[in-house]
Amino acid sequence: MFTIGDFARHGRVSVRMLRHYDATGLLRPAHVDPATGYRYYTAAQLARLNRVIALKDLGFTLRQVQLILDEKVTTEELRAMLRLRRAELEAAMTAAAARLAQVEARLRSIESEGQMPSSDVVLKSLPSVRVAELTGLAPDFDAVGPIIQPLYEELSRRLEAAGIAPSGPGITCYEVAPDGGLLIHAGVEVSAPLGEDDGLRIVDLPPVEQAATIMHRGSMETVLPTVQTLGRWIDANGYRSTGYPREINLACPDDRDGWVTELQEPVIVTDRPRPRGE
Repeated sequence: MFTIGDFARHGRVSVRMLRHYDATGLLRPAHVDPATGYRYYTAAQLARLNRVIALKDLGFTLRQVQLILDEKVTTEELRAMLRLRRAELEAAMTAAAARLAQVEARLRSIESEGQMPSSDVVLKSLPSVRVAELTGLAPDFDAVGPIIQPLYEELSRRLEAAGIAPSGPGITCYEVAPDGGLLIHAGVEVSAPLGEDDGLRIVDLPPVEQAATIMHRGSMETVLPTVQTLGRWIDANGYRSTGYPREINLACPDDRDGWVTELQEPVIVTDRPRPRGE
């Protein structure tokens, strides 16, 4: 048997924690010396300790841990529970990382106020382009990230199954949903007949007479300063936006910092006077 100190060292926990687990009935010593009150544990109890720590670290309360263990959950059932909880925590971490990136982008926008590199913006016309697309709904732009990636993964799978190869870059378009929220059209340029099959649509995006365009380098979580640079240029140069910008995915390596995306925002000339030099 182990003394409480030896058991704590082998279990990589504190003696104080073991005493607390004893007091709550979560992990009783195998033996308590009636004369001294010293607690003793067996090596077999390390298995229960491991389960207690794993479940606690995954966010379960001690009461929930006790209920799980006392119900004699099998090893396979416990693995399944841990895998599910791990997936939930990973999703929360991904969402938190995306929020942090958005906060950082907002801070960069604040820091760059008054600095508008107009040379980065190019005005051009856009030809019609044929795309295969799937559509999703987000409540707002903050929720686009977790929705758009699965859309593109499903789009790739559907196109491969249909034997349709992309003929150009990915193109993401947005529009206001009829009942509120934001429609996300995740598309890729193709050479295929027009049609629709179980949500997969092959459509022609209409030509755009004038679009203000700008290149964004980096992940789309950091796109806000680029979007606002484009918006300031549009306002300062006598134009008015007529819709959300298209996002043309020119480069999408595994390292998102290496992404290159062209934003193409449709514009028209306003009635107010244009600045000198235009």
